Amino acid sequence: MKDKKKNIGLIGAGSWGKNHLRSLENLGVLHSVLENSKKITEQRQKEFPGIIFVDREDDFISNEDIKGIVIAAPAEHHYNLTKKCLEAGKDVLVEKPLALKVSEGEELVGIAEKNGRILMIGHILQYHSAVIKLKEMIDDGELGRIRYIYSNRLNIGKLRTEEDVLWSFAPHDISLIIMFMDGEEPLRIEAHGGSYLSREIFDTTLTMIEFKNGVKGHVFVSWLHPFKEQKLVVVGSEKMVVFDDISKEKLFIYPHKIKWEKGKLPVAEKADYTTLDLELKQPLEEELKHFIQCIQTRQTPKTDGREGLTVLKVLEAAQNKL
Repeated sequence: MKDKKKNIGLIGAGSWGKNHLRSLENLGVLHSVLENSKKITEQRQKEFPGIIFVDREDDFISNEDIKGIVIAAPAEHHYNLTKKCLEAGKDVLVEKPLALKVSEGEELVGIAEKNGRILMIGHILQYHSAVIKLKEMIDDGELGRIRYIYSNRLNIGKLRTEEDVLWSFAPHDISLIIMFMDGEEPLRIEAHGGSYLSREIFDTTLTMIEFKNGVKGHVFVSWLHPFKEQKLVVVGSEKMVVFDDISKEKLFIYPHKIKWEKGKLPVAEKADYTTLDLELKQPLEEELKHFIQCIQTRQTPKTDGREGLTVLKVLEAAQNKL
């Protein structure tokens, strides 16, 4: 991160935007914050004295001193805000999901490519130290042939009445599974869910994904769960690995073996798990550093618009199945 300048603007300083605000300020690159809620602005001004807050959208987006914009507004505003920023010549990091319709996502990717702008999606887990290590293990063949991948993202937490839990929780894990499959778009998608609190708003969903190489997986998400769980499991022919984002030790390696007695009967030979000592960095800060580097070098982001579009296609297909 050479030649740091305060040229990054932030749209939205709410519950997650607050974390972006803190990280951008720590990195010394925050120019100003666009926030329409007076209540949120007053609170953040107390927490972050000296930060410039504005509420005039057009003036903020057209500000020539702002080169890149981070969008942490509610998902229903992602498309309109991202489009305005890209058309104004800004590089954009927009939180997940990219948009709420594939057609909108395709339009945004097209605008970014036509205008030569950086478009990056906030799939934060791809910048997690443990996930990066797990991807290395998969690529190096340490797990053998990948057979199945599944994740549980469960909590009794913030309930929403404007979007399904699918759109709130599942993008993270769908993004990871696609990354582990080297960006391949799934061949088949199925989904089931249940709406119990608000009509037509799904509180639990189970999304099944199948790739053309035979690898299958599922993503189970719920905000009606008795405890918090964030686990992703990769089952390989040689080893199985659990990424547990709640645990202090993030990666658990199980070198279980399957032996065939007399060539006919499969028998599991269980082995003790081991953990890896990792230098854990703050994923959000690493994500923002990558965005800033992409702005400076004009390189394609790890989680660029096309990666975000692939995730969006899975989400829309799953929504249609629901």
